[in-house]
Amino acid sequence: MIKTTLLSLLLVCLIACSSKNEKATPQAQFTDEQAQLIMAADSATPMRVFKITKESDSLLLRTPSEAVTVDPKDTVLMNLIDRMYTTVRDSLSLGAGIAAPQVGILKRIAWVQRFDKEGFPFEVIINPVIKQYSKKKQDCPEGCLSIPGRRDTLSTRAYAILVEYDKPDASHEIEMVEDFTAVVFQHEIDHLNGILYLDHLKQEIKDAEGLMTLDTLSN
Repeated sequence: MIKTTLLSLLLVCLIACSSKNEKATPQAQFTDEQAQLIMAADSATPMRVFKITKESDSLLLRTPSEAVTVDPKDTVLMNLIDRMYTTVRDSLSLGAGIAAPQVGILKRIAWVQRFDKEGFPFEVIINPVIKQYSKKKQDCPEGCLSIPGRRDTLSTRAYAILVEYDKPDASHEIEMVEDFTAVVFQHEIDHLNGILYLDHLKQEIKDAEGLMTLDTLSN
């Protein structure tokens, strides 16, 4: 009887320990396909930039991205962050920012150039959310690595935004960003939401045509 009881207790302990170990094992936050794409080369190798001129690329660029868990020990995440930086600084790209969907990974990660800081450094933002937009707007010419051969001026970008995001060391940041840097943030965060700057341009044109129609009718 005592032997049976001890065996039962041992079995319960083993099951409990096994369950704890399973819970302690971090869930992979990248699919096998994503991980293969990210780890296909080292951090010094640029990734292919997805463009709207290719149908499959365009469909992915129109898809909202998922949040990520920031873990400095996640080698796949860190390699993605590094390769994205290499891509945006590559001579074939040289943009003011890049978002993970533009390299085929639907995760809420972007690099932005800080024109509001000395030396105009690039910084990575993870899981960014714009909490507030200023009523004041600004006119700003925009281009996009995923939309080759175009540059257009938008007039609906907020002059200032209140934005919060995570950093690679798992710290959290909340700050007010203004002027052209605010445009860069808005542009890249749009990418993470499956939005391209052309969508804003189309809406501006539509709104302008509507105002012209109203003006014509009133005259």
